[in-house]
Amino acid sequence: MTLFEALQHNAVFFYGVVAFLGLFVGSFLNVVIYRLPVMMQNEWREAMDEMAAEESALQSQSTDTDTTTATIPETDTDTAEEKEVFNLCVPRSRCPKCDNLITWWQNIPVLSYLMLGGKCHKCKTRISIRYPLVELVTMILSLVVAWQFGPSLQCVVGIIVTWFLVAMSMIDFDHHLLPDSLTLPLMWFGILVSFVPVFVDLRTSVIGAMAGYMVLWMVYQVFKLLTKKEGMGFGDFKLLAALGALLGWQQLPLIVLLSSLVGAVVGLSLMAFTGRDKNVPIPFGPYLASAGWIAMLWGDKLLATYYGGFS
Repeated sequence: MTLFEALQHNAVFFYGVVAFLGLFVGSFLNVVIYRLPVMMQNEWREAMDEMAAEESALQSQSTDTDTTTATIPETDTDTAEEKEVFNLCVPRSRCPKCDNLITWWQNIPVLSYLMLGGKCHKCKTRISIRYPLVELVTMILSLVVAWQFGPSLQCVVGIIVTWFLVAMSMIDFDHHLLPDSLTLPLMWFGILVSFVPVFVDLRTSVIGAMAGYMVLWMVYQVFKLLTKKEGMGFGDFKLLAALGALLGWQQLPLIVLLSSLVGAVVGLSLMAFTGRDKNVPIPFGPYLASAGWIAMLWGDKLLATYYGGFS
């Protein structure tokens, strides 16, 4: 008896495992959502500092008429060594107000938030409700995938994709940014699982990745030509390429249509009820991710219903 067959005979255990993983991965996604953009900003800042140092060295070389050897400024090794390592693992999480380290029992998904009353254990500063919400949403979406596909390879792949989409949606919502470190691995993951295949075969997956990127790239170019403005970012192209690699080119029209409709409704609602300026950009990534997630679970049924209406 295989693992999937064993799980089919024990639904409570199956959904319990999915819920447990969803909560704890959701807790880790909170770390990714906060730290990954900061890591990217640090990398960009270091790159700019290096470019400025090189430019300064070249200027010194061009104006130095007394020596024949270029003098390159020495780097401050002490300062470099003192820089704190910042990645997804270190430093340990701490309260931004009192700098108190978060212990293991204060980091249990959802439960710790309830035990602490939504406040820091030491200084009683309010903890954002977003942290347990991300954990709960990740758990619920994972359970929906498990309910839709049951114990299967499609379920495993679908849950992993769901975790990627949650992280990318929140980062894009916060920073209008879809990191290559998330979109590109998701695209290659979609192509990799097509060898099995899980959702589509390899040929359909590769065509889906190429078509997904090119569709939004062409829309971007036409919009820019007509309005002299950039309507979306290159991260959106890569996200749609990843969804095309995972689900195939046949699902792309549905994904684009759903994301555009939801984006339009949300945008118009924000302008009507909150007075949001129409010139303020709205991140498109969360709508693409939502549409891709819906297409992954019910895309075939939606397309069959759509085409059946014309037959």
